[in-house]
Amino acid sequence: MRRRSAIAVICALALTGSVHAVERSGAIPAGSYQWTAKAPWFGGFSGLELSDDGMSMLALSDRSILVSAKLQRTDGRVSGVDVTSAHWVRSSRNKRMIGRAGDSEGLAVAPDGSHYISFEGVHRLAHFANPESRSKVLPRPKAFKKLAKNGSFEPLAIDAKGRLYTMPESSRAADGTIPVYRWDGRHWSTPFKLPHRGDYLPVGADFGPDGRLYVLERATGTLGFRSRLRRWTVTDTAATNEETVLDTRSGTHENLEGVSVWRDAKGKLRATMISDDNFVFFLRTEIVEYTLPE
Repeated sequence: MRRRSAIAVICALALTGSVHAVERSGAIPAGSYQWTAKAPWFGGFSGLELSDDGMSMLALSDRSILVSAKLQRTDGRVSGVDVTSAHWVRSSRNKRMIGRAGDSEGLAVAPDGSHYISFEGVHRLAHFANPESRSKVLPRPKAFKKLAKNGSFEPLAIDAKGRLYTMPESSRAADGTIPVYRWDGRHWSTPFKLPHRGDYLPVGADFGPDGRLYVLERATGTLGFRSRLRRWTVTDTAATNEETVLDTRSGTHENLEGVSVWRDAKGKLRATMISDDNFVFFLRTEIVEYTLPE
């Protein structure tokens, strides 16, 4: 999300540097790295994808910049980031996206290596053959046009069958649940809904190597940011076996918005998350990792 209330930003500032809060979950901390760079495009990262071995990274800025990088690791923990390329996300007319039209949020890499991006300013999803290609906007059903301004598509994930899943950040179904939209390459459907619990909002998603759907959620309160990671077993028509695998206390991390789930060299599930600094000096770009329970 590119805009936040003044109160929330002030609270985040007050908690910057508070790294001693205790996580309430079955996840185990596996490192936190503060990523810095002097490039003018740096910051605002809201989408993330890691390679299967956790050594290569795609990071998406909410100002339509797609960054490729190699991760340095020391004893398995991120210790450096080597940027290999940075590309402006291109429109269907092959122009740089700016303003509301360029409010890019979610990122998902398809089995063929192409990728999808979700946009929140103008509610839509688009497909890209490669980082330098122009976008191909997916059909937009009527339901998309009714979504809340600055509250639509942040999470984006793709399953083993190549089907794309997204959900709105703040817009809810009539019963208060979170509607999940699925694109199968030809049609949109709403195969299931997820329960909305507490004051958390979904901001990132990924299918892990275990086949489960992981959803990263973020809450902002008087003591800073809180992050929660839930997962489900997904079938064609349902999401079951809900589990909360990570639930942090306020101020533990920055504004985490992107998530990628993979297996480390020891075969353990690991979630890597990245924070959106909203291009303000008192927030950091943080790469956070946790080992997850099976």
